Amino acid sequence: MKLLKLVPDNTNIDFVSLRNWAFGLTMVLSILAVALVFTRGLNMGVDFAGGLMIEEKFVTPPSQDKLRGVIDNLNLGEAALQQQGDPRTISIRLPVQQGADEGATNAAVKKVEAAVAQAFPGATFSRYSTVSGKVSGELISNGILAVVLAVLGIALFTIVRFEWQFGVSTVVAIVHDLLMTLGFFALTQFDFDLNIVAAVLTIIGYSINDKIVIDDRIRENMRRYRKMDMREIINLSVNETLPRTVMTSVTILLALVAMLLLGGHVLRGFTAAMILGIVVGTYSSIYVSSSLLITLGLRAEPTAKAPSMLDKAERVGPKQDR
Repeated sequence: MKLLKLVPDNTNIDFVSLRNWAFGLTMVLSILAVALVFTRGLNMGVDFAGGLMIEEKFVTPPSQDKLRGVIDNLNLGEAALQQQGDPRTISIRLPVQQGADEGATNAAVKKVEAAVAQAFPGATFSRYSTVSGKVSGELISNGILAVVLAVLGIALFTIVRFEWQFGVSTVVAIVHDLLMTLGFFALTQFDFDLNIVAAVLTIIGYSINDKIVIDDRIRENMRRYRKMDMREIINLSVNETLPRTVMTSVTILLALVAMLLLGGHVLRGFTAAMILGIVVGTYSSIYVSSSLLITLGLRAEPTAKAPSMLDKAERVGPKQDR
Protein backbone atom coordinates (compact mmCIF):
# COMPACT_ATOMS: atom_id res chain seq x y z
CA MET A 1 0.00 0.00 0.00
CA LYS A 2 1.44 3.34 -1.07
CA LEU A 3 1.70 6.13 1.46
CA LEU A 4 -0.40 9.23 0.87
CA LYS A 5 1.80 12.07 -0.39
CA LEU A 6 0.30 15.53 -0.64
CA VAL A 7 3.58 16.88 -1.98
CA PRO A 8 5.34 14.86 -4.72
CA ASP A 9 8.92 13.73 -4.27
CA ASN A 10 11.68 15.93 -5.66
CA THR A 11 9.49 19.03 -5.50
CA ASN A 12 11.52 22.07 -6.46
CA ILE A 13 9.52 25.30 -6.11
CA ASP A 14 11.37 28.60 -6.35
CA PHE A 15 9.84 30.27 -3.27
CA VAL A 16 12.55 32.93 -2.99
CA SER A 17 11.73 34.35 -6.43
CA LEU A 18 8.35 35.47 -5.03
CA ARG A 19 9.73 37.06 -1.89
CA ASN A 20 9.29 40.66 -3.07
CA TRP A 21 5.65 39.98 -3.88
CA ALA A 22 5.25 38.21 -0.53
CA PHE A 23 6.82 41.13 1.35
CA GLY A 24 4.53 43.57 -0.45
CA LEU A 25 1.44 41.48 0.27
CA THR A 26 2.46 41.07 3.90
CA MET A 27 2.92 44.83 4.34
CA VAL A 28 -0.41 45.66 2.69
CA LEU A 29 -2.33 43.10 4.76
CA SER A 30 -0.63 44.28 7.96
CA ILE A 31 -1.54 47.91 7.27
CA LEU A 32 -5.14 46.94 6.49
CA ALA A 33 -5.34 44.90 9.70
CA VAL A 34 -4.08 47.80 11.81
CA ALA A 35 -6.50 50.17 10.05
CA LEU A 36 -9.42 47.83 10.75
CA VAL A 37 -8.51 47.56 14.43
CA PHE A 38 -8.34 51.36 14.81
CA THR A 39 -11.44 52.16 12.73
CA ARG A 40 -13.84 49.34 13.62
CA GLY A 41 -12.30 48.23 16.89
CA LEU A 42 -12.53 44.83 18.51
CA ASN A 43 -15.84 43.53 19.82
CA MET A 44 -14.63 42.92 23.36
CA GLY A 45 -16.45 40.12 25.10
CA VAL A 46 -17.68 40.27 28.66
CA ASP A 47 -14.30 38.93 29.82
CA PHE A 48 -12.61 42.17 28.72
CA ALA A 49 -15.39 44.76 28.56
CA GLY A 50 -17.08 43.80 31.81
CA GLY A 51 -20.82 43.63 32.36
CA LEU A 52 -23.57 41.04 31.98
CA MET A 53 -24.11 38.85 28.93
CA ILE A 54 -27.39 36.96 28.54
CA GLU A 55 -28.01 34.52 25.72
CA GLU A 56 -31.56 33.91 24.48
CA LYS A 57 -32.85 31.42 21.91
CA PHE A 58 -35.96 32.24 19.88
CA VAL A 59 -38.36 30.12 17.86
CA THR A 60 -37.94 32.40 14.84
CA PRO A 61 -35.35 35.12 14.21
CA PRO A 62 -36.56 38.12 16.25
CA SER A 63 -36.71 41.77 15.29
CA GLN A 64 -33.68 43.32 16.97
CA ASP A 65 -35.38 46.73 17.15
CA LYS A 66 -38.31 45.22 19.05
CA LEU A 67 -35.98 43.21 21.30
CA ARG A 68 -33.89 46.29 22.05
CA GLY A 69 -37.03 48.22 22.96
CA VAL A 70 -38.10 45.48 25.38
CA ILE A 71 -34.69 45.53 27.09
CA ASP A 72 -34.50 49.34 27.24
CA ASN A 73 -37.85 49.48 29.05
CA LEU A 74 -36.30 47.49 31.93
CA ASN A 75 -33.91 50.38 32.77
CA LEU A 76 -30.91 48.09 33.11
CA GLY A 77 -28.61 50.27 31.03
CA GLU A 78 -27.82 50.46 27.32
CA ALA A 79 -28.10 47.02 25.74
CA ALA A 80 -25.90 45.68 22.94
CA LEU A 81 -27.37 42.88 20.83
CA GLN A 82 -25.40 40.44 18.72
CA GLN A 83 -26.41 37.46 16.64
CA GLN A 84 -24.51 34.31 17.63
CA GLY A 85 -24.13 32.45 14.33
CA ASP A 86 -27.66 31.05 14.40
CA PRO A 87 -30.14 33.87 13.58
CA ARG A 88 -32.39 32.57 16.35
CA THR A 89 -29.71 32.96 19.04
CA ILE A 90 -29.10 36.50 20.32
CA SER A 91 -26.69 37.63 23.03
CA ILE A 92 -27.84 40.58 25.15
CA ARG A 93 -24.96 42.51 26.71
CA LEU A 94 -25.69 44.89 29.58
CA PRO A 95 -23.45 47.11 31.74
CA VAL A 96 -22.34 46.03 35.21
CA GLN A 97 -25.40 46.26 37.44
CA GLN A 98 -25.52 48.49 40.50
CA GLY A 99 -24.26 46.59 43.49
CA ALA A 100 -22.32 44.19 41.23
CA ASP A 101 -23.22 41.31 43.54
CA GLU A 102 -24.86 38.00 42.79
CA GLY A 103 -28.27 39.21 43.94
CA ALA A 104 -28.32 42.20 41.58
CA THR A 105 -27.11 40.03 38.70
CA ASN A 106 -29.73 37.34 39.29
CA ALA A 107 -32.47 39.97 39.54
CA ALA A 108 -31.41 41.53 36.23
CA VAL A 109 -31.29 38.12 34.52
CA LYS A 110 -34.79 37.23 35.77
CA LYS A 111 -36.20 40.58 34.59
CA VAL A 112 -34.74 40.10 31.13
CA GLU A 113 -35.88 36.48 30.94
CA ALA A 114 -39.46 37.32 31.93
CA ALA A 115 -39.75 40.33 29.63
CA VAL A 116 -38.31 38.53 26.59
CA ALA A 117 -40.52 35.45 27.17
CA GLN A 118 -43.59 37.69 27.33
CA ALA A 119 -42.72 39.68 24.20
CA PHE A 120 -41.49 36.66 22.22
CA PRO A 121 -43.47 33.53 23.09
CA GLY A 122 -41.34 30.40 22.99
CA ALA A 123 -38.07 32.23 23.71
CA THR A 124 -35.86 30.31 26.13
CA PHE A 125 -33.03 31.45 28.38
CA SER A 126 -29.73 29.74 27.47
CA ARG A 127 -26.93 31.04 29.74
CA TYR A 128 -25.40 34.16 31.21
CA SER A 129 -21.99 35.35 32.37
CA THR A 130 -20.82 38.41 34.25
CA VAL A 131 -17.47 40.09 34.88
CA SER A 132 -16.80 43.22 36.93
CA GLY A 133 -14.96 46.18 35.49
CA LYS A 134 -11.93 45.64 37.75
CA VAL A 135 -11.61 41.99 36.78
CA SER A 136 -11.97 42.79 33.07
CA GLY A 137 -9.14 45.33 33.32
CA GLU A 138 -6.89 42.75 34.94
CA LEU A 139 -7.77 40.21 32.24
CA ILE A 140 -6.84 42.67 29.50
CA SER A 141 -3.46 43.46 31.03
CA ASN A 142 -2.72 39.79 31.75
CA GLY A 143 -3.72 38.77 28.21
CA ILE A 144 -1.48 41.40 26.62
CA LEU A 145 1.36 40.45 28.96
CA ALA A 146 1.02 36.77 28.05
CA VAL A 147 1.23 37.50 24.32
CA VAL A 148 4.17 39.92 24.68
CA LEU A 149 6.13 37.50 26.89
CA ALA A 150 5.47 34.67 24.44
CA VAL A 151 6.85 36.70 21.52
CA LEU A 152 9.90 37.89 23.50
CA GLY A 153 10.62 34.37 24.73
CA ILE A 154 10.46 33.03 21.20
CA ALA A 155 12.78 35.78 19.94
CA LEU A 156 15.30 35.06 22.70
CA PHE A 157 15.19 31.31 22.03
CA THR A 158 15.75 31.67 18.29
CA ILE A 159 18.61 34.14 18.79
CA VAL A 160 20.34 31.80 21.24
CA ARG A 161 19.55 28.65 19.24
CA PHE A 162 20.44 30.12 15.83
CA GLU A 163 21.87 33.39 14.54
CA TRP A 164 20.26 36.76 15.24
CA GLN A 165 18.80 36.88 11.72
CA PHE A 166 16.61 33.88 12.55
CA GLY A 167 15.30 35.63 15.66
CA VAL A 168 14.39 38.81 13.80
CA SER A 169 12.70 36.98 10.92
CA THR A 170 10.71 34.80 13.32
CA VAL A 171 9.45 37.79 15.32
CA VAL A 172 8.45 39.62 12.12
CA ALA A 173 6.48 36.59 10.94
CA ILE A 174 4.75 36.11 14.31
CA VAL A 175 3.80 39.81 14.54
CA HIS A 176 2.33 39.45 11.04
CA ASP A 177 0.29 36.43 12.18
CA LEU A 178 -1.00 38.37 15.22
CA LEU A 179 -1.97 41.38 13.13
CA MET A 180 -3.88 39.15 10.70
CA THR A 181 -5.79 37.63 13.61
CA LEU A 182 -6.67 41.02 15.10
CA GLY A 183 -7.71 42.35 11.69
CA PHE A 184 -9.93 39.33 11.16
CA PHE A 185 -11.77 39.91 14.45
CA ALA A 186 -12.10 43.62 13.73
CA LEU A 187 -13.63 42.78 10.35
CA THR A 188 -16.00 40.01 11.50
CA GLN A 189 -16.79 41.54 14.93
CA PHE A 190 -16.69 38.15 16.61
CA ASP A 191 -16.46 38.34 20.40
CA PHE A 192 -12.85 38.86 21.47
CA ASP A 193 -12.55 37.17 24.85
CA LEU A 194 -10.22 34.89 26.81
CA ASN A 195 -10.92 32.01 24.42
CA ILE A 196 -9.45 34.09 21.61
CA VAL A 197 -6.37 34.91 23.69
CA ALA A 198 -5.91 31.16 24.11
CA ALA A 199 -6.29 30.76 20.35
CA VAL A 200 -3.69 33.48 19.73
CA LEU A 201 -1.18 31.78 22.03
CA THR A 202 -1.88 28.47 20.29
CA ILE A 203 -1.31 30.12 16.90
CA ILE A 204 2.03 31.48 18.15
CA GLY A 205 3.00 28.00 19.30
CA TYR A 206 2.11 26.46 15.95
CA SER A 207 3.88 29.18 13.99
CA ILE A 208 7.10 28.89 15.97
CA ASN A 209 7.04 25.10 15.64
CA ASP A 210 6.75 25.36 11.86
CA LYS A 211 9.40 28.07 11.61
CA ILE A 212 11.90 26.27 13.85
CA VAL A 213 11.68 23.15 11.67
CA ILE A 214 12.46 25.18 8.53
CA ASP A 215 15.17 27.26 10.25
CA ASP A 216 16.88 24.14 11.56
CA ARG A 217 16.95 22.64 8.07
CA ILE A 218 18.35 25.90 6.67
CA ARG A 219 21.14 25.85 9.25
CA GLU A 220 21.95 22.21 8.45
CA ASN A 221 22.17 22.96 4.74
CA MET A 222 24.30 26.04 5.42
CA ARG A 223 26.87 23.77 7.05
CA ARG A 224 26.54 21.10 4.39
CA TYR A 225 26.70 23.37 1.32
CA ARG A 226 29.02 26.19 2.34
CA LYS A 227 29.65 27.35 -1.23
CA MET A 228 25.99 27.30 -2.30
CA ASP A 229 24.13 30.57 -2.83
CA MET A 230 21.80 31.50 0.05
CA ARG A 231 18.78 31.66 -2.27
CA GLU A 232 19.37 28.06 -3.31
CA ILE A 233 19.87 26.93 0.28
CA ILE A 234 16.55 28.47 1.38
CA ASN A 235 14.66 27.00 -1.60
CA LEU A 236 16.21 23.60 -0.93
CA SER A 237 15.39 23.73 2.78
CA VAL A 238 11.78 24.85 2.31
CA ASN A 239 11.17 22.21 -0.36
CA GLU A 240 12.67 19.50 1.85
CA THR A 241 10.36 20.41 4.74
CA LEU A 242 7.34 21.17 2.54
CA PRO A 243 5.75 17.67 2.82
CA ARG A 244 5.90 17.84 6.61
CA THR A 245 4.52 21.41 6.64
CA VAL A 246 1.63 20.64 4.30
CA MET A 247 0.69 17.37 6.00
CA THR A 248 0.69 18.98 9.46
CA SER A 249 -1.38 21.94 8.32
CA VAL A 250 -3.95 19.80 6.46
CA THR A 251 -4.50 17.37 9.33
CA ILE A 252 -4.97 20.23 11.82
CA LEU A 253 -7.34 22.03 9.45
CA LEU A 254 -9.49 18.90 9.08
CA ALA A 255 -10.01 18.80 12.84
CA LEU A 256 -10.67 22.55 13.03
CA VAL A 257 -13.20 22.50 10.18
CA ALA A 258 -15.08 19.73 11.99
CA MET A 259 -15.11 21.88 15.13
CA LEU A 260 -16.29 24.89 13.14
CA LEU A 261 -19.20 22.98 11.60
CA LEU A 262 -20.22 20.88 14.58
CA GLY A 263 -18.94 22.75 17.63
CA GLY A 264 -21.72 25.33 17.81
CA HIS A 265 -21.46 29.10 18.06
CA VAL A 266 -19.67 29.01 21.41
CA LEU A 267 -16.52 27.65 19.71
CA ARG A 268 -16.99 29.50 16.42
CA GLY A 269 -14.72 32.45 17.22
CA PHE A 270 -11.99 30.25 18.69
CA THR A 271 -12.10 27.83 15.76
CA ALA A 272 -12.17 30.59 13.14
CA ALA A 273 -9.12 32.20 14.76
CA MET A 274 -7.27 28.87 14.75
CA ILE A 275 -8.07 28.18 11.08
CA LEU A 276 -6.90 31.64 10.08
CA GLY A 277 -3.77 31.23 12.20
CA ILE A 278 -2.83 27.91 10.60
CA VAL A 279 -3.22 29.30 7.08
CA VAL A 280 -1.42 32.57 7.79
CA GLY A 281 1.27 30.86 9.88
CA THR A 282 2.05 28.40 7.09
CA TYR A 283 2.25 31.24 4.56
CA SER A 284 4.54 33.36 6.76
CA SER A 285 6.82 30.39 7.50
CA ILE A 286 7.37 29.64 3.81
CA TYR A 287 7.34 33.07 2.19
CA VAL A 288 8.11 35.64 4.90
CA SER A 289 10.32 34.22 7.62
CA SER A 290 12.62 32.17 5.38
CA SER A 291 13.10 34.71 2.60
CA LEU A 292 13.66 37.54 5.08
CA LEU A 293 16.95 35.87 6.04
CA ILE A 294 18.41 36.96 2.69
CA THR A 295 17.41 40.58 3.30
CA LEU A 296 18.99 40.43 6.76
CA GLY A 297 22.30 39.37 5.23
CA LEU A 298 22.57 35.74 6.33
CA ARG A 299 25.32 33.91 4.45
CA ALA A 300 26.28 30.27 4.18
CA GLU A 301 29.99 30.85 4.49
CA PRO A 302 31.19 31.81 7.97
CA THR A 303 32.86 35.16 8.41
CA ALA A 304 36.65 34.91 8.22
CA LYS A 305 38.12 35.05 11.68
CA ALA A 306 40.45 37.97 12.26
CA PRO A 307 43.97 36.94 13.30
CA SER A 308 44.56 37.37 16.99
CA MET A 309 47.64 38.85 18.66
CA LEU A 310 48.83 35.35 19.51
CA ASP A 311 48.71 34.37 15.86
CA LYS A 312 50.83 37.38 14.94
CA ALA A 313 53.37 36.87 17.73
CA GLU A 314 56.64 35.14 16.91
CA ARG A 315 56.85 31.76 18.48
CA VAL A 316 60.03 31.42 20.56
CA GLY A 317 61.11 27.97 21.68
CA PRO A 318 64.08 26.56 23.51
CA LYS A 319 67.26 26.34 21.48
CA GLN A 320 68.30 22.87 20.54
CA ASP A 321 71.92 21.81 20.83
CA ARG A 322 73.52 20.73 17.65
